[in-house]
Amino acid sequence: MSTDTSLIDTLEAQEKALVFAAFDETVAYEIGERLVRAARRDEAPVVIDIRTPDRTLFHAALPGSSPDNDHWARRKSNVTLRLHKSSMRVGESYRLKGRALGPDHGFDPLDYASHGGSFPVRVTGTGVVAAITVSGLASEEDHAMIIKVLEDYLS
Repeated sequence: MSTDTSLIDTLEAQEKALVFAAFDETVAYEIGERLVRAARRDEAPVVIDIRTPDRTLFHAALPGSSPDNDHWARRKSNVTLRLHKSSMRVGESYRLKGRALGPDHGFDPLDYASHGGSFPVRVTGTGVVAAITVSGLASEEDHAMIIKVLEDYLS
């Protein structure tokens, strides 16, 4: 992926395009299952987590993933749920300004990580209701796995 403002534009366009008509436990499970299939196909050692601010809707830890991936998933999804943007877009926005998401902005690094891999579940007429998160690959690859599955699911 690019490292300039065109990347921010691409990430923002993804967030605007990948919107759900409705989202519930069944949809979360279907998305989660698709992510698991993609990860298995690619032999990706990832954790997949789909959650609302107060409830886990889907969680899977694939072979080769570690407890650290669970912590990264939680921290990335916290960014998405708080700012209603993909964690990658948040991180890139701060990076382009020569800054980092952290305590100076009210974000404890033990609870927030602005690296790619968490994407907002936006419902038409409602807004962001959940976060879909993948952790275990490079930041861009975590993000790309989610985007590919959502593009297929929502098409």
